[in-house]
Amino acid sequence: MKYVTTIDGHEYIVDIIDDHQVSIDGTVQQVDFTPVGDHEVYSLVVDGVSVDASVILNEDTWQVLFRGNLYSATVEDEREKRLRAALGGRVAEHEDYHLKAPMPGMVISIPVEDGESIHKGDVLAILESMKMQNELRSPRDGKVTRIRIKAGDRVEQKETILSVV
Repeated sequence: MKYVTTIDGHEYIVDIIDDHQVSIDGTVQQVDFTPVGDHEVYSLVVDGVSVDASVILNEDTWQVLFRGNLYSATVEDEREKRLRAALGGRVAEHEDYHLKAPMPGMVISIPVEDGESIHKGDVLAILESMKMQNELRSPRDGKVTRIRIKAGDRVEQKETILSVV
């Protein structure tokens, strides 16, 4: 799967080849990625060099502390990027918004109910992944519809949890 990763205004094309190979802008890197303890810290071995990185998902942006520098990164698959570009970078107010799991994990809670009115920034779901809990928030005002997942369910990355109209 190819992803477009934007860091400090620069786009990188990242292609995950397999569990140990990643291509970044066409350059293949040998990579091992292992979580360290119960925190958001990961041990990376890139082309034989070991480094640690802290990775935290903050709404739709990844905060990465790497070699003493803090980076904000957005990650989209190529299809998502084309859709966002077509919408001018915003969620269309007249269309349904489908909350999708940003990563595989377990749904801890869905603190909203079908038909409930919500506001931009309200927590729609809490997802646990890699031993950390992530609050998934609404990008706009609306009404919750079609809740497809319940607390305790496992979800895959990009699986739809609920919709907002």
